[in-house]
Amino acid sequence: MMYRKTVDELQADQREKLVIDIRSAQDYEKETYPGAKNIFWEEFGEHMNEIPKDKPVYLICYTGQKSDEIAERLSELGYEIFSVEGGYRSYLRKKLADFMKEDASQEERLNEKARDVERSIIKKFKKTIWRPFTKAINEYEMIQDGDKIAVCISGGKDSMLMAKLFQELERHGRRNFEVVFLVMNPGYNEINYQTIENNARMLDVPITVFRTEIFDTVADITDSPCYLCARMRRGYLYSKAKELGCNKIALGHHFDDVIETIVMGMLYGAQIQTMMPKLHSTNFPGMELIRPLYLIRESDIIHWAAYNDLHFIQCACRFTENCASCGGTEKGSKRADVKALIHQLEKDNPYVAKNIFRSVENVNLNTVIAYKKDGKRHHFLDTYEE
Repeated sequence: MMYRKTVDELQADQREKLVIDIRSAQDYEKETYPGAKNIFWEEFGEHMNEIPKDKPVYLICYTGQKSDEIAERLSELGYEIFSVEGGYRSYLRKKLADFMKEDASQEERLNEKARDVERSIIKKFKKTIWRPFTKAINEYEMIQDGDKIAVCISGGKDSMLMAKLFQELERHGRRNFEVVFLVMNPGYNEINYQTIENNARMLDVPITVFRTEIFDTVADITDSPCYLCARMRRGYLYSKAKELGCNKIALGHHFDDVIETIVMGMLYGAQIQTMMPKLHSTNFPGMELIRPLYLIRESDIIHWAAYNDLHFIQCACRFTENCASCGGTEKGSKRADVKALIHQLEKDNPYVAKNIFRSVENVNLNTVIAYKKDGKRHHFLDTYEE
């Protein structure tokens, strides 16, 4: 029948055309074909002045039966009018099929993206990222047989890289441990949370998400809210990891975090201390914290993200969340000042960062006035006359 057209033929017709949904107004308002106008089939005769003869007209009903009747009658009157075969149901089937194709295509693109990122770690960034990662794992004995590790993902570049590194470690023969990719949502805004979910999907990281109300809890705290927030987040991570059967949590602190902590301790805390590569938890017996990015420079992580065109949240803090997905920084903080200081010193001496790191590996107690161990203070005068 010449007055019948399929949904494919309707969509392929690039001419200016009119699509009329002849179902009830109630069904039309729920959903219709894109750009269609509504004329109920029983009232069609009252709207003949709205039916053009100078362009094609397509009619959509529920099953194609009513549109067949109207199209057959009007085509005999000289209208270029077509009944969409199968009606609105056929359009829905086509829409679902197209969605499935598009979804499969998108899934294929995402899989390829994840593979590209994985290849870059082992090839292009083997020297600057992969080797320092495995060196830290081995040198500081971070993983033992039977470990179940909660790899904690905040949504930033560091933790997402750490997740991919653990996946690579499993693929390259280290199968003596289990991992859970753990995401705590402390009250992220919608954009930040969606960004984390999208990146996890794109990078093929199967995340386990749990929610807390930490941001709401510290929102009204004026005295050291950042300290309280950090402590609470750490506690919730330990608690959830333990609930999931993990004995370790992995955090994404990198080499620059370590040396900045050393300098900050000296300049602002009057003490020499460092961020340790691993720690036993004091509040959660049997739990341990490890820092697998301990030997990786932040500049190399930034390079990895830029090379793969990856975009992560910068800062999800409730107080600074307006900048979280558009390049938020720590500007104005003591850590930012120390970061800038080290960067400036490195311009004159490229070994400054490594020397700061090695300084806490080469402590000579014979040249230290005093030090503390296990809470007890030791002074050089205690043994000076011996």
